[in-house]
Amino acid sequence: SLPHVSTGDLFRENKAKGTALGKKAQEYMDSGKLVPDELVLDMLFDRIGRADCAKGCLLDGFPRTLPQAEALAARLSGAETRALNLRVPDAKLVDRLTGRRTCRACGNIHHISHSPSKVEGKCDKCGGELHIRTDDALETVTKRLAVYREQTLPLEGWYRSRGLLSEVDG
Repeated sequence: SLPHVSTGDLFRENKAKGTALGKKAQEYMDSGKLVPDELVLDMLFDRIGRADCAKGCLLDGFPRTLPQAEALAARLSGAETRALNLRVPDAKLVDRLTGRRTCRACGNIHHISHSPSKVEGKCDKCGGELHIRTDDALETVTKRLAVYREQTLPLEGWYRSRGLLSEVDG
């Protein structure tokens, strides 16, 4: 019953609305880099400050760096928190992301081998055009995995040392 708050969705929402923050975030995402903490925190804290998050939320794609985790812990001081680590081998991640096709009209997701559309290039839900997001290109995915190992992997130890980490076979 908790709202799902995805930082990626927040970035895309801001981009679609043409906000300066959305345009700046997209530059980083397209190159496979992490969006700087200041931009992420501004968008995220605005979103979790809304009424539907008053009883909590499920954060997706956040935190990705130790400073983000520390800022979140400070913001949610005293609130019950848990971190879920979805373990997936790199080869599976590459397959999942590079095979993903997203509908330009409704955002529905297909996969070229795991959940192909009935008509190639067309969304089963609305008939819209399916496309490859720029952040799903092989070069970008490879860069994202390297950035993950460098900047996000340390969060496992940070959350584990606080007894807040749960691991799931993804």
